[in-house]
Amino acid sequence: MILTSYERMIARRYLLPGKGEGFIFVVASISLVAVMLGVAALIIVMSVMNGFRAELFDKIIGLNGHAVVQGYGGRLPDWRDIVKQARTTPGITQATPLIQQPLMASYEGRVEGVLVRGMLPEDIRTNTVIQQKVVAGSMMRVTPGSGNVAIGARLAEALGANVGGQISLISPQGQTTPFGTVPRIVSYTVAAIFEVGVYDYDKAFVIMPIADAQTLLMLGDSVGMVEIETVDADKVATILAPLADRVGRQGVVSDWRSMNASLFEALAVERVAMFVVLSLIILVAVFNILSSLIMLVRAKTRDIAILRTMGASRGAMVRVFMTVGVTIGTLGTGAGVILGFIFLYFRQAVVNAIQFVTGQNLWDPSIRFLTELPSKTDPVEVLAIVALAIGSAFLFTLYPAFKAANTDPVQVLRYE
Repeated sequence: MILTSYERMIARRYLLPGKGEGFIFVVASISLVAVMLGVAALIIVMSVMNGFRAELFDKIIGLNGHAVVQGYGGRLPDWRDIVKQARTTPGITQATPLIQQPLMASYEGRVEGVLVRGMLPEDIRTNTVIQQKVVAGSMMRVTPGSGNVAIGARLAEALGANVGGQISLISPQGQTTPFGTVPRIVSYTVAAIFEVGVYDYDKAFVIMPIADAQTLLMLGDSVGMVEIETVDADKVATILAPLADRVGRQGVVSDWRSMNASLFEALAVERVAMFVVLSLIILVAVFNILSSLIMLVRAKTRDIAILRTMGASRGAMVRVFMTVGVTIGTLGTGAGVILGFIFLYFRQAVVNAIQFVTGQNLWDPSIRFLTELPSKTDPVEVLAIVALAIGSAFLFTLYPAFKAANTDPVQVLRYE
């Protein structure tokens, strides 16, 4: 929208408070602040929702892969053949044998349910999700036959265990006696403590070499599953189709969508719902811009009539008042974007400060899965939010702008 010099001068004059126009200026300022808060809230919430999905996806996939081949009865005797077939399937980048079994762990009288995870030594060392999150000890000490294991940080807290402590794993698969099956109890040394950031994993995982897990669970040379990673998680079903046909008699292929379908679908629905609800804040703010422009037009009716008699066209009046409204919307949107990014940068500090002031735990990881408030800003979504705010401001300025343009100078100045 190109303005002439006098149109810019008039628009600038109407944006600033004049004598007797303090109330109109206050309403316009409130409109600007409302747009700012609406845009900031929308950017913050969408970024946090995106962060939730990204963090959960990265950490769940980092520990469970894009898919798994699970053996019938929890055993895969021919796992080496499955690993070989998987690695030769186009689109599959990695196939890792695993043993995963829920057991009980005890330490100095405390007992907790755990999830024992047996991995090959080289897979333990190359798993970045675990290696980069070691908070005590060293994963290099978790070697076959050493009797060393690594446990999650929340599990260590629950048991009161530290690096160097002895924990006992209790397996129901023990020796059969005339009086029944005697549970198998084996002690291990805690060599490392890790914190991946997902509460359920940090509270349950006990990682050990796959050979030690086979001995503990009396599996012989079998494993429980083969974890698979692909070049594209979104196309995992297509990539795994050939492998599923080949291993159908040995196990079942399940991808990350089926294993975590309810969680990711709930996040997607909540993300859309939050966008729609918070968009209403921007619409309410734009209504304030509409009301302030209507009051401005009524207050400037005499000025508009004089400008029209001096040769100002209807189009000039439309452009002047649309410029006023769009400027308020644009300034509010820009301020909202800045405020949103500032909040996201200091988000965890804000949460901690609120918890300190209120004395309430606002971020309980046992409920929210993750230990910290995540954030991932999508530039496309930010542009969509900016377009929504400025576009709404533009549309809501049309009525008062055309109302001003249709002012009849004869009727207004008849009694002047």
